[in-house]
Amino acid sequence: MLTGGVILSSLEYPAKMSLVIFTGGCPLRCPYCHNPEIIAGGDDTPLSTIKKEIDESLDFIDAVVITGGEPTMQMEGLGQILEYSREKGLKTKLDTNGCYPESLQEILELVDYVALDIKAPFAKYKEIIGVEIGEKVKKSMEIITNSNVFLECRTTYVPGLLEPEDVYEIARNIQCDIYTLQQFRNRVVLDEKLKNTPDTDPKELKEIALQIKPQLGKVKIKTSQFGEEII
Repeated sequence: MLTGGVILSSLEYPAKMSLVIFTGGCPLRCPYCHNPEIIAGGDDTPLSTIKKEIDESLDFIDAVVITGGEPTMQMEGLGQILEYSREKGLKTKLDTNGCYPESLQEILELVDYVALDIKAPFAKYKEIIGVEIGEKVKKSMEIITNSNVFLECRTTYVPGLLEPEDVYEIARNIQCDIYTLQQFRNRVVLDEKLKNTPDTDPKELKEIALQIKPQLGKVKIKTSQFGEEII
């Protein structure tokens, strides 16, 4: 399986310590991608090695988080890791861009929590991200909301790429258990031009979050300055 590393984290699965597995490869080329080094692939890691990492971490973790890249590009390995994690009594979380709703449907029974990236209003993916996959992402959202899996939708608010009205439109068209607005940071990006774009102002994020809270109920903002804040 192509991977981009493994870390322990207390942040990636709410209220749980988790082993976070980064998978290599992604079909998108988002200009603000913060893991550009694994977009094209990663290290070829035997599944036995990943299972050993899980075994060696059992005393310290409550969950396994699989992120990327895009994990659903490697369905065989993804399914095996999720199944192995469940066998060990661990909670499972999947981070996905929603490009492959059919693949997501296949493995959803092995997942407790999904974080789904909503990168733009569904009708504006081509304009903002460069690929017309809004309907696929919407279908992925609908598949998850029709299951018992906890769904977090999340958007990285990039000044110049998104406007407040884009977030308002997203809020009008999503269903989820919690919606997270994430701060853009220019330290690591795929498109070097974005290094001249200032980090999102936390005050602006909070103002937008307050506007959409009546529609969505539970809204969270995530910034480097203040961490995670429920609005």
